[in-house]
Amino acid sequence: MEEIVIICLGLIFGSFLNVVIHRLPLEQSIVKPRSFCPRCGKSVRAYDNIPVLSYLILLGKCRDCRTPIPVKYPLVEIFTGFTFWYAYRAAEFGIVHLVFTTLFLMILIALCLIDLEHMILPDELTLGGSALFLVYSFFNPEVGTVAALLTAFGVTLCFTAIYIFYIKIRKIEGLGQGDIKMVFLLGIFLGPHKLIVTVLLASISGLAVGILIIIIRKKDFKYALPFGTFLSAGGYIATFYGDEILKLISSFTI
Repeated sequence: MEEIVIICLGLIFGSFLNVVIHRLPLEQSIVKPRSFCPRCGKSVRAYDNIPVLSYLILLGKCRDCRTPIPVKYPLVEIFTGFTFWYAYRAAEFGIVHLVFTTLFLMILIALCLIDLEHMILPDELTLGGSALFLVYSFFNPEVGTVAALLTAFGVTLCFTAIYIFYIKIRKIEGLGQGDIKMVFLLGIFLGPHKLIVTVLLASISGLAVGILIIIIRKKDFKYALPFGTFLSAGGYIATFYGDEILKLISSFTI
C-alpha cells in the first residue's frame, strides 16, 4: 500500500514537473495561471488533469480543440512516478533524506529535458537547487559536510577553468555557464565519489552521441550538444549506482 501511495505522489509531482519544464524556459510563472491548452487557450479542467489517466481517456488530445497533446507529458509523469518508487525502495537514510533525494532527482529530470529542448539550464533550478542542497549538506547523512563543500567548489573551479580555456584559447564556448552552475549542484549533493561517476558517464555518453551526430548528420566537431542533459542522466544513475560503478571501475584498474 505504501508503494502505491509513493507512486501516486510521483505521478502528481510529475504533472507539476511538466509545468516547470514547459514554463521556466519561457520565463512564465509556474504557479498561475492554471494549466491550459497552448492552441485554443482553454483552461484544463480538473478532471482532465489527472496524471496519465486523463491522457488515456482523452486519447492524447485536447478536449476542446482536439489538438494532440505531446506524449512527453504522460511519459514525464510515469518516469517521475517510477523515480519516487525506486528512490523509496533504495532509501537507506530515513524519510528526510528520501525527500531531498527525490527533490534532487526531479530537478535533474527538469534540467535534462529543458536543456535538451532549449539548450539552457535555468538559474531557478541550478542556483536555487544549489542553495537548498548547500544548506542540506550540513545534515546530509550520506555525504559529509566538508566532502560536499570541497567537491562542489572544486568541480566548479575545474569546469570554470575549462570554460575559460575554450573561450581564451580555442575561441569557442566549449561549456556553458549553466553547466558550471549545474556541477556545483551535483557536487554539493552527490559528494566526490558519485560526482566522479556522474562526470565520467556524462562525458562518455556525450562523446558517443556527438560522434553519431557527426557521422549521421554530417556535422563538424563544433556542433553544440546539451551537456546538461548528459550530466542529468549521469547524476541520476550515479545517485543509485555511483558507488558500485566506481568499485567496478577500480577493479579494472588495479
